[in-house]
Amino acid sequence: MKFVDEAFIDIAAGDGGNGCVSFRHEKFKEFGGPNGGDGGRGGHVFAVADPNLNTLIDFRYARRHEAGRGEHGMGSDMFGAAGNDITLKMPVGTIISDAETGDVLFELLTAGEKIMIAKGGDGGFGNLRFKSAINRAPRQKTPGWPGERRSLKLELKVLADVGLLGMPNAGKSTFIAAVSNARPKIADYPFTTLYPNLGVVRVGPEQSFVIADIPGLIEGASEGAGLGHQFLRHLQRTRLLLHIVDIAPFDEGVDPVAQARAIVAELKKYDPALHAKPRWLVLNKLDMVPTEERAARVKDFVRRLRWKGPVFEISALTREGCEPLIQTIFQHVHAEQRTAAGDEPVDPRFADQ
Repeated sequence: MKFVDEAFIDIAAGDGGNGCVSFRHEKFKEFGGPNGGDGGRGGHVFAVADPNLNTLIDFRYARRHEAGRGEHGMGSDMFGAAGNDITLKMPVGTIISDAETGDVLFELLTAGEKIMIAKGGDGGFGNLRFKSAINRAPRQKTPGWPGERRSLKLELKVLADVGLLGMPNAGKSTFIAAVSNARPKIADYPFTTLYPNLGVVRVGPEQSFVIADIPGLIEGASEGAGLGHQFLRHLQRTRLLLHIVDIAPFDEGVDPVAQARAIVAELKKYDPALHAKPRWLVLNKLDMVPTEERAARVKDFVRRLRWKGPVFEISALTREGCEPLIQTIFQHVHAEQRTAAGDEPVDPRFADQ
């Protein structure tokens, strides 16, 4: 299925039904009185977060969505039926914003979450509503209220704890395939990954985190080079970024340090807040470096990059170094989750209690 992470739709809630003017007509009852009922309300438009969806492709081709109109009121005290509601299923992580102003209206962050994105109009009053001691034969009625109409922009940002960042062919897809259940396309040419892939990394019983792999970045992405910046939005909700670098590039004329700096520069151009997220350096493809040269090459790379953060040495192909890395990632993500939830750290002396 084609991956679509942006769509524009028009929605219209149902209009309310009109009220009715009617009087009772019964034999031998000269003053029957009013019996016109109210109109029914218009149908609402709901959005629900469906965990089984991972793309907005359904809304690329079906842009107009309308709820049912409320029925008009009728005589004999009959009120109109409410219009049929409609429910739009969207992937978890969808942002719903106004297409004209750009204001964010709703966010679907929890599976099964259901919100009303357009309210149906209320039904009009029939003449039964206007009956009183001084107005025994009212002929007033009101029309139904119009339902809300909106032009919306849908934007999908995948929900993941960890995001992978790096140049094309740095080994991101190989890494996510090695540590999770994801099976992305892997090949020996640039831009094999054309859309984000999600994988669940299981560390132990009831211990897991979600990792996201996006297409590779290259220098000049902010000007549209390669696939541009369009997929960086999927890293904005992550708690940690893994900057994966090919420590043994096939082309000897390529400088991995220059490539790493270009990635960081593009990240900062796109979003300073994303650039400020915790970021770890992961040096991949160590299996391509002779064992006696690894320490010196890693030390030289870190020195030239002037990197002060955590550094991990792995080979995604052979899984060398992957297990300690995912254990450390889980500890970091779990600590971030506890902090966000407001949990206080447990004193290790009373952990058993």
